[in-house]
Amino acid sequence: MLSDNGEVRPQALLLTLFGGHVLGRGVRVSTGSVIEVLARADVAEPAARSTLSRMADHGLLQRFRRGRKVYLGLTPRSREILDDGEVRIWRTGVVNDHWDGTWTLLGFTVPEPQRRQRHLLRSRLLWAGFGSLQGGLWVAPSPVDVSGLLSDIEAAEHVKVFQARAVAPTDVDDLVGGAWDLEGLAKTYRHFLDRWSPPESGSLDALARQLLLTAEWLQILRRDPRLPIRHLPADWPAERAQRLFRRLHAELEPEARAIAIELLDTIPEANEGTS
Repeated sequence: MLSDNGEVRPQALLLTLFGGHVLGRGVRVSTGSVIEVLARADVAEPAARSTLSRMADHGLLQRFRRGRKVYLGLTPRSREILDDGEVRIWRTGVVNDHWDGTWTLLGFTVPEPQRRQRHLLRSRLLWAGFGSLQGGLWVAPSPVDVSGLLSDIEAAEHVKVFQARAVAPTDVDDLVGGAWDLEGLAKTYRHFLDRWSPPESGSLDALARQLLLTAEWLQILRRDPRLPIRHLPADWPAERAQRLFRRLHAELEPEARAIAIELLDTIPEANEGTS
């Protein structure tokens, strides 16, 4: 959800807002107050409204009317996405230093009439951290349960999955460098370090800065397959970037939380009235 020029898109900010201030609280939040928060992050009202509408159309948000106000609630799909984000940010981390050498190999040959399914499958594999080894053979640096990736893909019948270990004459460093864009990923981490050292401030308040910081960081993590640290360049910048993110997030948290409490208009989830 980063644009081509590296800017954080409105949907990424919205998901970050809901993940930090709605998920797990048993509440719904009014559309107006959400738009007000995004305005503080320099998202124009038309862009915020259109993004909220698309998210509702795509099953990421539910609308609930109470009087003249419309409140937004999470759906099972958005909760799954937000839970995944929380795991990536706070539990998994960027350093894979306990790898046991196991690879997940996934191969497929999808017939030409199912080319759209082939594109969907490739997108899912990239999301899950797989790299393209050669042709229709993809690899991930850990055991992966692919059942969720394949659950609604018609071409799943053409997929074969194995777990394996590399043996001579395979050079694992070459394998990693060929299957993943290490230079591009390192550049992304270094851009994050440059952008937030010192942290951006300007006219943005603590909540807006924390939303931008967290949304950008999560999108970087979603691109990172967490490759074994021993097969990465010695100056790999991911851990430095993670330390910076966690320090800045903690510094912003008290003021950002106070602003969110003041701005966000919420009701308990028990109140019904879908619009």
